[in-house]
Amino acid sequence: MADRTPAPHTPVYVIGGGPGGLAAAAALGERGVRAVVLERQHAVAGAWRAHYDRLRLHTTRRMSALPGLAIPRAYGRWVSRDHLVRYLEQYVEHHRLECVTGVEVARVERAAGGEGAAGGWVLRASGGRELAASAVVVATGHSHTPYLPEWPGRAEYGGELLHAADYRAADPYRGKDVLVVGAGNSGTEIAADLAAGGAGRVRLAVRTAPHIVRRSRLGWSAQRSAVLARRLPVGVSDRLAAVRAGLCAPDLAAQGLPRPAVAGGAGLYSRARAGAVPVRDTGIVRAVREGRVEVVAALASFDGDKPVLADGSRIDADVVIAATGYRPGLDPLVGHLDVLDSQGSPLVRGSRRLAASPGLYFTGYANPASGMLRELATESRKIAKRIARDLG
Repeated sequence: MADRTPAPHTPVYVIGGGPGGLAAAAALGERGVRAVVLERQHAVAGAWRAHYDRLRLHTTRRMSALPGLAIPRAYGRWVSRDHLVRYLEQYVEHHRLECVTGVEVARVERAAGGEGAAGGWVLRASGGRELAASAVVVATGHSHTPYLPEWPGRAEYGGELLHAADYRAADPYRGKDVLVVGAGNSGTEIAADLAAGGAGRVRLAVRTAPHIVRRSRLGWSAQRSAVLARRLPVGVSDRLAAVRAGLCAPDLAAQGLPRPAVAGGAGLYSRARAGAVPVRDTGIVRAVREGRVEVVAALASFDGDKPVLADGSRIDADVVIAATGYRPGLDPLVGHLDVLDSQGSPLVRGSRRLAASPGLYFTGYANPASGMLRELATESRKIAKRIARDLG
């Protein structure tokens, strides 16, 4: 077992106590580097605790484990939200991670003079704290800040409007007319959950028809296919995915969800590279085929108490749930350091770093079709190796 005696330098601070932050801290600890995790919530895995009740990982248990600890077999192949939270708690205990909760970092600044090859940083945090760091790993995740579009008339809408981040379960919407906006994994899962949970009517507003894949077929997971596809040219992967979809997934064109084209960058893996991962079917296909979820045009605006769709139709809806994604929310934290692109995402991530910002790393800002947790595990090892080498 690697020496876990903390090195005598200023600690590495990891911002974010989710899977990415915990994996980075564990990987650093295995290399003898003291890492301190700062989590703004009052417990690790704060963001995961707030997800909707139905949530299960779309990636397999074996391929979702973080470095140094397998996910218990008893948690099943598709790990639930509560089991993942418990696993992350076990991960902290197993690796004896140093986690400080209830502390929010507001700003990261370059320290005058720096410390060694990794540079040197000052973290300004809640409670007036100023924390000196030899290096910083930012792991707040790409799903940090819910994004709600500024639809015309939104402020005057008379019904209930909420982001998917605030959805927990179907019970409060029993008997109600609900419009779910967005056909990603969250939107399709919430729509299926509402249909199964007694909502009076469920409609799914779709701007671009998603690629829908079976989560598993004959024991072979879609995740494993995605891992293998990373070794092939993207065009080849797109064509293979289209063949697989034709064999394994029903055509929902008659219900308003046609299979996307392969050409013109619309293939499954071309889209995934651009950040649009495929929808893993956990019930939406059956719900659409049976008419329990109706597919409609994208939401364009509101007219009083009526949502207006892109095809011009006005519909009745008691509730609109916007599954419209998230933003990294990194501008207040590091926006002044010239490390973000025009969309607010890190210019580099993993073990890569900018020459002007040595010792500053980002993990968890991609969502590949091969699985975010698998990606975090890979990134954490590379980041730890780079930091340990720089600190000497």
